[in-house]
Amino acid sequence: MPPGPRDTLRPVARDFLSIDDLSPADLHDVLDAAAKVKAGPSDFADRLAGRTVAVIFEKPSTRMWVSFEVAVMSMGGHPVTVSAQELRPEHGEPIEDVGRALSRYVDAIVFRTFGQERMEGLARGALVPVINALSDFEHPSQAVADLLTIRDRRGDLAGTTLVYLGDGNNVAHSLLLGGALAGMRVRVATPLGFEPIRQVVRRAEELAARTGGSVTITNDPAEAARGADVLYTDVWASMGQEAEAMERRLLFQPYQLNEAAVAAASPDVLVMHCLPARRVEGSSDEAMDGPHSVVWEQSENCLHTEKALLLWVFGLT
Repeated sequence: MPPGPRDTLRPVARDFLSIDDLSPADLHDVLDAAAKVKAGPSDFADRLAGRTVAVIFEKPSTRMWVSFEVAVMSMGGHPVTVSAQELRPEHGEPIEDVGRALSRYVDAIVFRTFGQERMEGLARGALVPVINALSDFEHPSQAVADLLTIRDRRGDLAGTTLVYLGDGNNVAHSLLLGGALAGMRVRVATPLGFEPIRQVVRRAEELAARTGGSVTITNDPAEAARGADVLYTDVWASMGQEAEAMERRLLFQPYQLNEAAVAAASPDVLVMHCLPARRVEGSSDEAMDGPHSVVWEQSENCLHTEKALLLWVFGLT
């Protein structure tokens, strides 16, 4: 049987499963594209005309779901929301087969799931680009929005000190990789036993060695916050960790992004949170709503960087 209409696309299609899928030059191009989209959205109003993008969220998210659909529509494309119920593993269909089938109908797939193995399995089967809108291992689309926010406020990312306080989770992984890719000094402070996965730290160290950045993992939040240009946090118990919430609250209290952390940082420090926030946990109200906060700008920038990532996977940046 001759190849289908999209079988020939796979050799040139670019997935975005990890921020490590970008080279330093790619990251620069994506951030530049996001800045252009943000400054002149009407210039990109028909850039995805005729393209259909499947949006599949096995793990819920109001902001990321809405922003990706708006990103596709505002560039002239057509988003198709696929019910997560149809992809449940217990139905028995291999996730690779889902990718193969959807590739016959759509031009790209935005996928948000739990295990990274499902993300990679979908991409293995798909003949069209796949964008990671979150997995338990990484949250790369969020990290690109974070880097755009920092660049908008601080200028050059290289040499900027980014400090993450809290759980060494998927967000921490992408910030380590993305920050190292951009030549930043990344510090991650977590309670003992909650550090980022070692393979991610090693890869971030490799990237930092090439770009002039640095990576520090510590259990001392006060030392980590000292002189920070950016302070960043996330929730202490993510979806699926509800049973651990009380224990985590006790362990993570010293790692709260609060007024003491802000006082220890640079005078013009930026306060960031990827949202949704459980108030008084990862960040105090005073820090999140205070004059240093760029949380809502950060949230808005997800829309602009998602547009840029769509353009990048299609080779249109």
